[in-house]
Amino acid sequence: MKFAAIADWAACDEYPVSFMCAELGVSRSGYYAWRTAAPSQRSKQDTTLITIMRKIHQQARGNPGVRRMRAGLAAAGYRLSHKRVWRLMQAAGLRGRHPRAWKRTTIGGDAPVPAPDLIGRAFFADEPNTRWCGDITYIKTWDGWAYLATVIDLHSRTVVGWAIADHMRTDLVTAALDMALTHRPRPFMRVSQGLDRNRERCPWPAIMGLVESPGPQGKEHLSGVTAYGMGR
Repeated sequence: MKFAAIADWAACDEYPVSFMCAELGVSRSGYYAWRTAAPSQRSKQDTTLITIMRKIHQQARGNPGVRRMRAGLAAAGYRLSHKRVWRLMQAAGLRGRHPRAWKRTTIGGDAPVPAPDLIGRAFFADEPNTRWCGDITYIKTWDGWAYLATVIDLHSRTVVGWAIADHMRTDLVTAALDMALTHRPRPFMRVSQGLDRNRERCPWPAIMGLVESPGPQGKEHLSGVTAYGMGR
């Protein structure tokens, strides 16, 4: 058992064999004799496990990494350590594929009109319905991309309006604001931040009594407010 553990760690090149042998109280010669001996029960088990892992890998269309492979083996009744699964996958030439879901959402209009940033980093409000923050996020579904627009009250971090669609056109944003205006009393001033840069400029916010305040593009702290409010 000690030799097998040393073999697992040695395959990762994390510790020298001499160090592990000394710590576990075994000799280096004994370890290397074990490595060159006839196939042990563990080696036979490794061969069986690799066969099972190849089937799991094929059924999952080549996507599972070490964690998903380990979960698949556990579901099949084989509970292995993370290191052993990694070693067996390396020996079998199996690699997980994890494509990152990415979609460009911050797209300016054909003729964007700048507006002043009235909020800055003051993401709070002393009273409800005085400062609203909005953003658009994207969700990958089986049928394609879905876009979710939200409006959050900076006083309570409550989602006061939302809309979802298969596009990012202006009516996605206005639908979310319509819901907010329907459920909340009209304040003296509302500030919408984050939604503006993802749509064409239109007179709708001014007509509804909104004062727009789009923040600088590409700043993570801006979307962090809506991310917190939506529970990401």
